[in-house]
Amino acid sequence: MSTQSQSIWERIRYAFQVTPAEPLREADVELLERVAKHICRRRMGAPAILALESMRPLSFLGSQTMIALKPFVDMFVSAEDYERLTAILERRDGVPRLIACIEQMESEKSNDG
Repeated sequence: MSTQSQSIWERIRYAFQVTPAEPLREADVELLERVAKHICRRRMGAPAILALESMRPLSFLGSQTMIALKPFVDMFVSAEDYERLTAILERRDGVPRLIACIEQMESEKSNDG
């Protein structure tokens, strides 16, 4: 393999990665739980799951769109949390983890009341 083709492969390798490089950190899981709690508190669990499921194949592109929207969202969310959420949703396991958090909180809410 030539050095040019190796260089190209190194650039696009992440796009074909099947499993994440490392597991989510505890702080990232806590952030996903906070986001899920905000979604469930507003009774948007089902629409959020539907939207997340429909964008699952395009999660990387969606996270890149989040980067473009960052200047507008900074008024409502801390920049650090927004950047971390963008990085989490960029991962192949990010969207399914957020969906699982929402589903868990929705089931807890239905069991409580």
